[in-house]
Amino acid sequence: MIAKHTVLIAFLGVATGICTAGLASDAKVKPNVLFIVCDDLNTHVSPSGYGAIVTPNLESLAREGMTFSCAFCQYPVCGPSRASLLSGLYPESTGVLDNKTDIRQTRPGTVTLPQHFRENGYWTAGVGKVFHSVKSDQGERAWSVPAQRFDNDELPIVTQARRNFEADHGSIDAPRNRKAWKEVAQTAAEPLLSQDTPVGHGPSGLTDEQHKDGKNARQVISWLKDRTYGDKPFFIALGIQKPHVPFLAPQKYFDMYPRDKIVFHRDDPNLWDSLPPSAKSGRYKGFGFELGKENPALRREYIQAYHACVSFLDVQIGLVLQELKNQGLWDNTIIVLTSDHGYHLGEHFMWGKVTLFDIGAKVPFIVRAPGVTAAGSRSDAMIELLDIFPTLTELAKLKTPSHLQGTSLAALLRDPTGNRERQYAYSIVSRGPNLGYAIRDQQWRYAKWPDGEELYDLTKDPHERHNLADDAAHHETRKAMRKALAAKQKLAESKRLQ
Repeated sequence: MIAKHTVLIAFLGVATGICTAGLASDAKVKPNVLFIVCDDLNTHVSPSGYGAIVTPNLESLAREGMTFSCAFCQYPVCGPSRASLLSGLYPESTGVLDNKTDIRQTRPGTVTLPQHFRENGYWTAGVGKVFHSVKSDQGERAWSVPAQRFDNDELPIVTQARRNFEADHGSIDAPRNRKAWKEVAQTAAEPLLSQDTPVGHGPSGLTDEQHKDGKNARQVISWLKDRTYGDKPFFIALGIQKPHVPFLAPQKYFDMYPRDKIVFHRDDPNLWDSLPPSAKSGRYKGFGFELGKENPALRREYIQAYHACVSFLDVQIGLVLQELKNQGLWDNTIIVLTSDHGYHLGEHFMWGKVTLFDIGAKVPFIVRAPGVTAAGSRSDAMIELLDIFPTLTELAKLKTPSHLQGTSLAALLRDPTGNRERQYAYSIVSRGPNLGYAIRDQQWRYAKWPDGEELYDLTKDPHERHNLADDAAHHETRKAMRKALAAKQKLAESKRLQ
């Protein structure tokens, strides 16, 4: 069978293979799309220059495609970030600034990425976490078949507790038993929780196939094997839910990262003396840490678990990409790889997301476009996640919706040294009723908070540990970045519905 021309968008995927054919040389043949998005994945992956972790499938993709070193989310929280990238709009224009708000209420009628492909003749399907939640999933507007979300199989340490409970009380599904069983199950799972923190982490006791991401990947493989999409081009969205908490993965992935081999930078205990209080997020407390105080043993425990989850997801995505080869689709496949936002693992004494530091807003981003991208190429252009939507429409030769605020990367894919329209990347985050704003160029990151400012020279201080906002020597730079931020804010609000 002649392989279909395929566009694969993998918000996080990789595989090996040599490109032997260009994209959709026959204008009448529509390319396929596979869209893979990871949850809470920062730049702790080898293509981003992080050598302490093993992600061979991502490395393979990077060797064949283009790696973007300066890609940023528009809001470092799952719901707002996904609403932004799936609509091609800045968060101020989507009106989605938290995990509970639905763009269908804030901006009725807005066409999202999968919906646009469905309306243009594509068979569309989603599995795992694509839209933020079941409630915000767009259902038949976006998908040709109902979106699927799997759960992990029951943890072995919970199975025995369930058997004992049911022997004494009957089925856990009986209404009279549900509350009591929930308490028993939580107690049974305590070995996977640190004594000092409720954040779950540790070897799960499950196989790859028993984890939800293992099931997600295998669902896509099933669609590809069975050619469920029929005669239509497909748009398949694979939402990988790792490395989101709880940090659970099979034992073999933990074995890859002995705790005594884990190295990290220790920040100055007085770091926060020079930073606006609003710049921090209080999530470190939930992980069992104190601001300005290191806990090396617990930090290594979490880093090991996070890295185990990253290597686990790398393997699952590799299986999907291998199936594309098995089905003869690889040579006509475009892959875009990214995450919804970054993640702190103790940097600046922060844990989790919801900050505007680069570790919280920067994401992996790799594109492989056969016949377009040069193998092993790199670009330091400033990229925003809302660029994905217009990039796909151009590559698939579809009309680009008029509401999009992103910029197609197609020209950069052809020539990474060419001019790039965007000079800055922009991110925001909420602090109560207020917002914090950050803007970046190749040298500087500037942030504006209700209670202060930040300014970092990224060429000299790439980890953002020396705030220069009050340094008189950088007055002109701060002034210029303020002006650039004001212009970006105006643009970000330009599509807001009144």
